[in-house]
Amino acid sequence: MTPADERVLAHARAVRARGSALPPGGLPPVEILDSWVRCSRANLDLAAPPAPVIVDADDLARRRQRLDPVRRLALAEIETLMHQIAGSNFLLAFADHEGVILDLYADNRFQMNGSDAAIVAGSCWSEAVCGTNGLGTALATGRSVAVNGLEHYFFQHGDISCAASPIRDARGELVGVLDASSYVESRQQHTQALVQMAATHVENLLLAEQMRGHLVIAVHPRPEFLATLSCGLIAFDDEGRVSAANARAQGVLSGLVLNRGTPFDGIFEETFERFVARLGVDSEIRLRDTFGSTLVARCVNTSRRSGTSAHSSNAGFHPEAREDHIPAPRSRHKDSGFQTRPAAPLPRMICDDSVVQSTLRMAEAAVRLQVPMLILGETGTGKELLARHAHVSSERKGAFVAVNCGALPAELFEAELFGYAAGAFTGARREGSRGLIHAADGGTLLLDEIGELPLALQAALLRFLDDRQVRPVGATHSRPVDVQLLAATHADLEAQIAARRFRADLFHRLSIVRLELPPLRERSDFDTVARSILAEIDSSACIDDGGLARLRRHRWIGNMRELRGVLTRALLMHPTGRLTATDVECLLPTAGPSAVSVLQQGAMQRVLSEFERTGHSVSHTSRNLDISRTTVYRYLRQGGVPLRSR
Repeated sequence: MTPADERVLAHARAVRARGSALPPGGLPPVEILDSWVRCSRANLDLAAPPAPVIVDADDLARRRQRLDPVRRLALAEIETLMHQIAGSNFLLAFADHEGVILDLYADNRFQMNGSDAAIVAGSCWSEAVCGTNGLGTALATGRSVAVNGLEHYFFQHGDISCAASPIRDARGELVGVLDASSYVESRQQHTQALVQMAATHVENLLLAEQMRGHLVIAVHPRPEFLATLSCGLIAFDDEGRVSAANARAQGVLSGLVLNRGTPFDGIFEETFERFVARLGVDSEIRLRDTFGSTLVARCVNTSRRSGTSAHSSNAGFHPEAREDHIPAPRSRHKDSGFQTRPAAPLPRMICDDSVVQSTLRMAEAAVRLQVPMLILGETGTGKELLARHAHVSSERKGAFVAVNCGALPAELFEAELFGYAAGAFTGARREGSRGLIHAADGGTLLLDEIGELPLALQAALLRFLDDRQVRPVGATHSRPVDVQLLAATHADLEAQIAARRFRADLFHRLSIVRLELPPLRERSDFDTVARSILAEIDSSACIDDGGLARLRRHRWIGNMRELRGVLTRALLMHPTGRLTATDVECLLPTAGPSAVSVLQQGAMQRVLSEFERTGHSVSHTSRNLDISRTTVYRYLRQGGVPLRSR
């Protein structure tokens, strides 16, 4: 029986057992149906809910003691959550990895009677015992989940709404779960996002605490995210080998292996010794990973080898803080947790190609009308550079703010984009955060990789396009903003619409003006582009006609980004700076456009295997491997998998 057949059967059993008492809106979400399937396999009888399982006082005390470090951090987050959702008839719980509730806090309006009487400290809410529920299902899947009303397996819990997020330690093992429950009629829209943010904050602090004595760095493509929950954290031992990494690090460095023992120079194009030396000088360091992408790094913990760094206190994570006071991350912006970029001089964009010239003229005309624009093109074709050109051409006085929709976890994206009210999570600024849309007020907002935006947030973005009003997470009032909105993607959005992964109404709103950039291999000004990039790397370097001819014959799947990487490596191998065809030949693959490195080949095989295991589901592959859907699509293309609408 296929997974799809099992879901249909689970739904049919629920229909038979409940009659008309089913979740509204047709079939429940796939993750709920999968949970129902697991409950059925565990022989849970829909008509006969099991008796509550409650551990004794001694067992509860032992469990609390065993999880003391993470429990202290979790309790601090629960205290913050209590203030955020106060007055909504709520219940907050922290449970261990077996689903046993260790701590419980309830609004006095959340009545403990009837079926809810089993929600007590020491009660077990694993999925195998209590069926589908937020706490138990989050542990069963290892992912954040919301279970609303009649989505619960047992009908007796149909008046409760739960949102839960698992907590992992530095080794990636599940150690606990945070849960927020309320009555269905009083549940808040942002509860799941707030719980996920709280769990992520606990994980980051726990990693820093468990990796004391190791060098821990925060990494992200953009410096403004280094002090937020969206940054990746990586711990290295004294020899420069990976000792731990959080889930966001794997997302930020998608395609690279961050297994324990991976050497520093297997991830970054720099030796560990040189990086440690630079840490003593700069608070933020630019790094290039082995795929050629640029990142910014900042020290969180110092190792015994590197000693105390004067800059490590700026990291935004403070594992030494007591549970009653975890300080806020420091911000370099007076009003926001984000760093915005003011209007800059016109970006240098090579445009001798007639197609590119036409695209630039269209962008310059469109910004005068202040209409949304959709920039299309393969990865590395210069979509952000075109967006910056549009911003400068508009002469808008506000900032240019770029957001990579694929680099932010779905649960945190709403808070990053729309901002959050005061006290959104422990460590947040007391006055809250205005968010990236408000940071671009009077300027330009670029939503890069718009195809990665989850469906729920597509609806929120559509509302914003309709009324140009922003309501921060946890706030009750909206405020108007004035932004020039641009979106960019390399994905086929019309195919995603057919596959019901992207909203047609949002697509039509964003694509009033479509700007398409040609791939590098099709550009008539290839030689000019190559020489320009080479001059940016080393102004004294040059390449002869033979070298350019060899470069032109390559397919350049990664476009300008790939070209920059090849030229950088060529100059490192030939410090004279005079490049020929022979110099670049050894750096170009000989097996055609699908040739990839051994490291990439291994990553591609993992993606292909998971893609098969999940029944050709891109979203499940992305979620299970904790990489963006963009990365999944890239490896599927490299692996020769036909990408048709499903």
